[in-house]
Amino acid sequence: MGNVFNDIGYLLENYFHMFVYGLLSTLILAIFGTVVGLLLGIFLAFGKNITVKKEERLINKFWKYPVIWFCNIYSTVIRGTPMMVQAMIFKYFCQLVLKINWNVILPGMNVLNGWLIAGLVVITFNTAAYMGEIIRAGLNGVDNGQIEGARSLGLNALQTMFLIALPQALRNSLPTIGNELIVNIKDSSVLNVIGVSELFFQAGQAANKGYRYLATYIIIAIIYLLCTLLATGVLKLIEYKMDGKLSKFKFFHFNNKEAC
Repeated sequence: MGNVFNDIGYLLENYFHMFVYGLLSTLILAIFGTVVGLLLGIFLAFGKNITVKKEERLINKFWKYPVIWFCNIYSTVIRGTPMMVQAMIFKYFCQLVLKINWNVILPGMNVLNGWLIAGLVVITFNTAAYMGEIIRAGLNGVDNGQIEGARSLGLNALQTMFLIALPQALRNSLPTIGNELIVNIKDSSVLNVIGVSELFFQAGQAANKGYRYLATYIIIAIIYLLCTLLATGVLKLIEYKMDGKLSKFKFFHFNNKEAC
């Protein structure tokens, strides 16, 4: 064990900057993918919840059916295939069909390199499919009485959806949305297969240079753990804030006195 601790100290002393670069890339991927994926997922949820009535005009059916089909097919395909495979397909589609070499656009191996852009695209569209299902479940959980009450007050379907149903769906889905952020922090590691220099990729580079593989992966395991714990704490804080229970918030089991 002494050798492992010595190796950890050696790696942090000589390759600390590489772990920092990798951590920054991982956080960018996770946060951007979660936020933008959530926005896209909202539209996927609305698309999957579209209803078509028999008495509707043909022009309404003409645009509703393709939207419903697209949202369902997209969700099925993306959730049914691994993100690693999606990343490889996207990479070779860009190289062979679109003739785009992302690394030429933004060269470098630190944080803001070309393949990071490709990684952002992959993780965002992957997350959107899962967010769509999360928001759809939240929308379906909103009481129909509130929807009918909003319509009786003169709100149209779009206003009712965005002003009444969506805020409640987001609140009800907050724990699951937060879980997606945590999943993205960890699953962003698979994007190293297309050259994204995230934490796992940078750790591999440090391990190859220092030949201290066990110590290297112990370091990044601790980093991933700390990131997920921090994200969990922040999300719980937001949840308590939205519930008006911030004075009762417990972080790592430290008790705070209730506000008078």
